[in-house]
Amino acid sequence: MKIRARYPRLLAGGVTLALALSLSGCGGDDDSASSGGGEIHVLVYGDATNKVEKKIVETFNKTSDVKVVLDTIPGADYQQKLQTIINTPQAPDVFFNWGGGSIQPYVKADLLMPLDDFIEKDPGLKDNFLPSVFNTAVIDGKSYGVPMRGTQPVLLFNNEKVLEEAGVTPPKTWDELLGAVKSLKSEGVTPIALGGGDKWPTLMWFEYLYDRVAGPELFQKALEGDKAAWESADSKKALGMIKELVDAGAFGTNFDSVKFTDGGSPALLASGKAGFELMGSWAYATQQDADKEFAENDLGYTDFPAVEGGKGDRANLVGNTNNFYSVLKKTKHPEAVAEFLGLMYSDQFVEEQLAIGNLPTTKNTEKFLDKAANPEYSTYQFDLVKKAPSFQLSWDQAYPPAAITPIHTAVQQFFNGQIDEGGFIEAMQALPTA
Repeated sequence: MKIRARYPRLLAGGVTLALALSLSGCGGDDDSASSGGGEIHVLVYGDATNKVEKKIVETFNKTSDVKVVLDTIPGADYQQKLQTIINTPQAPDVFFNWGGGSIQPYVKADLLMPLDDFIEKDPGLKDNFLPSVFNTAVIDGKSYGVPMRGTQPVLLFNNEKVLEEAGVTPPKTWDELLGAVKSLKSEGVTPIALGGGDKWPTLMWFEYLYDRVAGPELFQKALEGDKAAWESADSKKALGMIKELVDAGAFGTNFDSVKFTDGGSPALLASGKAGFELMGSWAYATQQDADKEFAENDLGYTDFPAVEGGKGDRANLVGNTNNFYSVLKKTKHPEAVAEFLGLMYSDQFVEEQLAIGNLPTTKNTEKFLDKAANPEYSTYQFDLVKKAPSFQLSWDQAYPPAAITPIHTAVQQFFNGQIDEGGFIEAMQALPTA
């Protein structure tokens, strides 16, 4: 399968000065209000999708006295920067998140506005989204987020030319993946590109292996506080398979010096130096902008392989069920915020997101699939999400933010052989829970 389109370049860590200037006006201070009725600061994760967010902001600002100001933080720094400013005068009115554990601490700290009053006035803020997605941001029975952007399943991308030259086809089973690793190595190609320097791309391998071996129930039990889940036989089996893949040389030897966020791992795939890359569906936009020729001719994708004898269905997905906008209580313009959030289910929003390869989870999405930049890619994702028996939120988003660094550290150290099976299990059992 191939994907075709064009996207703006992924923002990386070299925009520190721009970040400082951008965030200096956050907080909706009346003194900095525009000549109309004031400003709303909306903070988002800086990447290729900002192109759409800018268009939606422009649409809103054409008719609103209260103007939206879009602020961005580079992807690699987003979580840390958000935690730094969330309870300061520089905090935004509205901010991007992943729902689930990513916002639970802010709810507990009473920083967020429940959106139930917004929904009562505009039922479409809830009814126009798929319930399974919307509920990711429902905490203690209250709604704290409106879906934005799109659903982001993790897919196994590949360089079709490299695979063809090595006599390899996209693997349907774990054994086929191991065979592909061996064949690609014999051709002098790194089998799997990995942005280990970012750590979270490495986590994706754990998420899928645990799902395929144990099913989604094991992680859910662990998330709910059952520490014994991490030392179960299924957990140990998944860890053994991960070690087998690393020991087979699947990722080369310098993956910890490579990042996705600065374009490093995508470049390995596009240049033919690697055969595969496991990455969220946002990799579509990244590759289309970074190397249009590769994206048009040789970029392929498939779902994660099955594990023979495993408890998890091959149709299960992991990744980000959606991104969300949440609202801080301190906003001085709640009515304008509610109007802005209403654009997240508009036809314009859906069409603009599909045009860059994102897949909104609005109920009107399906009727626009044929207008996507690549209908084949969008329909493929839509069918995967619609048919998935389980769609597991990424571990570092399902847990509260305090768990992100311990999770990433344990994952990296296990991959590097710095800790063994027991060390990984102990690290996961020590994670803070919501």
